[in-house]
Amino acid sequence: MKKLESSITNMVLVLVGVALITGSILAYVNHVTEGPIQEQASKTLADGIKSVMGGVELTVAKDDTVKQEFGGKEATFVVHKTVGADKKDLGVAIESTTGGFGGDLKVLVGFDLEGNILGYTILQHAETPGLGAKADTWFQKGSKGDIIGKNPSKDNLTVSKDGGTIDAITASTITSRAFLLAVTQAYQAYSNVPTDGTTSATSQAK
Repeated sequence: MKKLESSITNMVLVLVGVALITGSILAYVNHVTEGPIQEQASKTLADGIKSVMGGVELTVAKDDTVKQEFGGKEATFVVHKTVGADKKDLGVAIESTTGGFGGDLKVLVGFDLEGNILGYTILQHAETPGLGAKADTWFQKGSKGDIIGKNPSKDNLTVSKDGGTIDAITASTITSRAFLLAVTQAYQAYSNVPTDGTTSATSQAK
């Protein structure tokens, strides 16, 4: 068998062949894992909605997309309207994203029919290791930064350093500000949820 000559052309052909084979393998793996990943993401969201709405049995009756402008930048919120076993409205769970210390901070917040905070959970963060976990517990009921039961229209949900009533996470004021901003903006989105059967709303917040 004749030995393959070492040349630029042959090396390029080999590299292209390897790239094609590797790409095919990656595409196959992505195809195989895409379904389970989406299924897990859906389950995580469903569990999160139940948790932030107080852990009661519920059904998501409708999803709305609400867009608002804050400081000239448009933000998009996903609003999950929920009903109980008796089909009566329970309130909404809202996905809200802001910029944290290390990247996007995505929070799911539950509000009752009066706009009071029922609960929250962190869906995504890129904070310094440990800070994301702290944010997931720091503002829960009974904790130092407790926001449960508060209403953003009545309570000043900013850190005490900024004149608010909420204790910031120790040594992490930026993450605390980002979290509270996500909650406050989620409430403003909640206030603008359409009630006429449409699936989206756009408004401006100054």
